[in-house]
Amino acid sequence: MSWKSPLALLALSAAAFPALAQSDRQVVEAMMTRSANVCPGHSTERTLPTVKAVPVGALRVMLDRGLVMCPDRRLDADAPAVFYGRVGVFGWNPEVAASSAVIVKQIDAMTRKDEYPPDTLVWDAKATPLQQRTVPAFEPKPGAAVLFKIR
Repeated sequence: MSWKSPLALLALSAAAFPALAQSDRQVVEAMMTRSANVCPGHSTERTLPTVKAVPVGALRVMLDRGLVMCPDRRLDADAPAVFYGRVGVFGWNPEVAASSAVIVKQIDAMTRKDEYPPDTLVWDAKATPLQQRTVPAFEPKPGAAVLFKIR
């Protein structure tokens, strides 16, 4: 085998890589677009600060899996963060200061394990899991499709 073959392969793969990769800014924008399309409570002011707080690697996993981040002011102050497992939506009440940090922590942990239970998970403002807690059902914008991929 000549040295040209591995070198050519390396050059081709390096040329193709940028086409597949998104910048960090593009990843944040993609999550914002998904949120705008799916979440009835979305606004840039409510959503962007929390999306920006999520590690970009976690956002990439979320985009790949079809997971969504939705601010939801219907969530109570004593249960301000939720994961709707059946549809793959992470929700938080942007009016509860601690809820953003809680949902960012949960997203980071769940995307690292790449495990998303089908149950609805609820956390308080200190990130303590709450059992037997009722929260408002997630309802996407009319006509929106949630494309969560179960693996």
